[in-house]
Order: sequence, then structure tokens, then C-alpha cells
Amino acid sequence: MNNNIAVGNFGEQLACNFLQKRGYKIIERNCKIGYEEIDIIAEEGDVLVFLEVKTRISQYYGDGSEAVAGVKQQRLNMAIQKYLDKYKLWHREPRCDLVTIFINKNTKSAKIEHFKDIL
Repeated sequence: MNNNIAVGNFGEQLACNFLQKRGYKIIERNCKIGYEEIDIIAEEGDVLVFLEVKTRISQYYGDGSEAVAGVKQQRLNMAIQKYLDKYKLWHREPRCDLVTIFINKNTKSAKIEHFKDIL
């Protein structure tokens, strides 16, 4: 397995654990909508939350939050709208969040940050 894929999968599992501890109900992971993918779909009360997860093991390519701008935000928004249309969930209140994870290989620890309502 590609190291980037393994790191991404590990980060998504950390994100799911983080969210569940905070009362989120995980609905779906790695949801393909057309050519796009939504990393995690969850519920927080009545809110349907679409989450992008960015996991980093180095700062070489910048912080994970820097990777979700411009075109990526447009693609996320399109994927969310397609998901709502596909499942006829227009009545649900959607929100798009970002979870960034920085894994420190030396200390074997992870720093997790949750940014709500990024679109």
C-alpha cells in the first residue's frame, strides 16, 4: 500500500475516533460522488456534516488547512450538493468541516484540529 494512502487512512480513523468522542455519529466514509470523494459524512444533532480530513507527517507541503482552498472548496461544495440531491436530503441542514491531523513520528503523537463551517 502506498505510504500516503496508509497515512491518509490512519488519519481518517483518528478523525472518526475524535468526532465520535464528541458525540458525532459517523454515517459514511470515503463516499464517492461523481469524480469527487467526501472523506467523512457524520451527524451532529440535526446537522449533516461533511468532513474533509487532511493528515500530515511533515510540514514540507504546508499545514493541512492550506490544502483546502479555491478549487478544492468548489469541488467539496459540488460534491455536497450532489450528495444532497442524490439522497433527496434538501431538508437537512448541511455543514462542511475540516479536520487536520499532524502526526509527530518522533513522539508518536497526533495533533488534531477541527475547523467548523469552512465553506
